[in-house]
Amino acid sequence: MRVKRYVVDSMPDAMLSIRNELGSEAVILSTKEIKIGGFLGLFKKKKIEVVAAVEKAEKNNVPKKPAAPAMNIPRSAVPQAYQKASSASTTPSIPFVPSVSLEKPEESRTFAEIAAALSEAINVQESIAKHPEPEPEQKLPELNLEDAPSISALYESLGLEQSPEVATALENDVLREIRDMKLWMERIARQSSGGRELPDSLQELRDLLLEQEMDAVLVEEWISNISERWVDEGRTWGPEKFMGSLKEQIDGFLTGRIADGIARDTQIVYIAGPTGVGKTTTIAKLAAEQLFKHGRKVGFITSDTYRISAVEQLRTYAAILNVPLEVVQSPGDLQRALFRLESCDLVLMDTAGRNYRNDMLVAELQSLLAKELRSETYLVLSLTSKSRDMKLIAEHFGRYRLDKVIFTKLDETGSYGPLFNVLNDFPLTLSYMTDGQNVPDDLLMATKGQLSELLLGTGET
Repeated sequence: MRVKRYVVDSMPDAMLSIRNELGSEAVILSTKEIKIGGFLGLFKKKKIEVVAAVEKAEKNNVPKKPAAPAMNIPRSAVPQAYQKASSASTTPSIPFVPSVSLEKPEESRTFAEIAAALSEAINVQESIAKHPEPEPEQKLPELNLEDAPSISALYESLGLEQSPEVATALENDVLREIRDMKLWMERIARQSSGGRELPDSLQELRDLLLEQEMDAVLVEEWISNISERWVDEGRTWGPEKFMGSLKEQIDGFLTGRIADGIARDTQIVYIAGPTGVGKTTTIAKLAAEQLFKHGRKVGFITSDTYRISAVEQLRTYAAILNVPLEVVQSPGDLQRALFRLESCDLVLMDTAGRNYRNDMLVAELQSLLAKELRSETYLVLSLTSKSRDMKLIAEHFGRYRLDKVIFTKLDETGSYGPLFNVLNDFPLTLSYMTDGQNVPDDLLMATKGQLSELLLGTGET
């Protein structure tokens, strides 16, 4: 028996060498993967070590027939079935390579030859799957946005109803688009007109509103209304008349946007908002107001188990005010806590401060709402935040039904325009404001006159 070892890159190379040197009767004894070459143990190349044997060594010296060159087939030659599969992904210009079965009867092929052919065919199929060539005549269809149906039409065509969360999200998107379009229209109008000439008193009021960080669209709307009235009345106004007209604009804007405090028939109040806006302190102030001013029996629930000492802070307030406190972590805990606090007239729930950019964290609040009870949901915002951030916070939390808004840290800022921006862009009503950390003091019921004085700089915080 003649035994020989081959080190090759692939099995087809090994099969070709074995057939040329040992003949078609050779049998593969073993195959294994090895690494050779490299430098200092690095950059070694993977090779295949094949050991083959043949019983009669003299078969290597048998002269080949004239048709024998067909045995020296290229590496792409595979059995007929695999040849058809591979030729389907190639161009017609590649000539067809005859298979081994044309030169040799199928029954005379050894197991080693069949295994090598199958291995090569699998490699060909894998390469085809990894690198498919696109057909030149196929093109992607062009997307026509004008012909695309609306989301609501798609729901109706499928016989489905939009959930309140989806409808609210879509409504917010539409409102945002309208606001952006209005902003650009106002800018284009101002640029095309070359800038209108305003009286000095009105220009000073316009600059004042912009310094208060009010949105330019809202400022231009108010100033335009005042300017039109000034022109209609003969352009004879004095500074006091302009100031009075601006106060009328503010009063008209706040109509319907200021709410009273907690309603008498409300059973549970949810306090939501991002981290660091003062939700826990605000809850203590609300509890003191309801206890001392309205004589209602109040209970506390907190789900803020994520922040260090958050529960202890509310427990301290509960001990001072002599009100019960329940800690919950799931909707089931909330139901049991409400059962234990059923003797209370009003339950104030402190929710965990959440990163408003993380929709999953904000969505956790929805699971804790007891919809079967008469409830109100308050969004707490800090006036020290940027106007854009306040809008993003209101937009994210607004997907889960907000009723009213509380603005905190009134005493830590001198810009009150963002308050008006939020009320202008979102269907929220302002209920309370806080101007300090003293409990039960520093809780203010919002009024039109107070907000007007804050915006125009004529009042004190």
